[in-house]
Amino acid sequence: MFGQTTLGASSVSSSASRVFRYEVVGLKQNQETDKNKFNIRRSGSVFITVPYSRMNEEMQRINRLGGKIVKIESLAVE
Repeated sequence: MFGQTTLGASSVSSSASRVFRYEVVGLKQNQETDKNKFNIRRSGSVFITVPYSRMNEEMQRINRLGGKIVKIESLAVE
């Protein structure tokens, strides 16, 4: 079928175990973060660790919160 790929079992398990860390600056308090029981600092870097499968969702959330991703690095999972 168009747009579909076949992945072997090893490909699925390796991508499921990959973890990335975002370095984010500029997060600020807004309506979404007001739901939290704590304030978000407006300055300084924040490090957010996410699995590969949630990278896109987390990038969108950071954008909604007014943050800017300055670095993405892969972390080794042991």
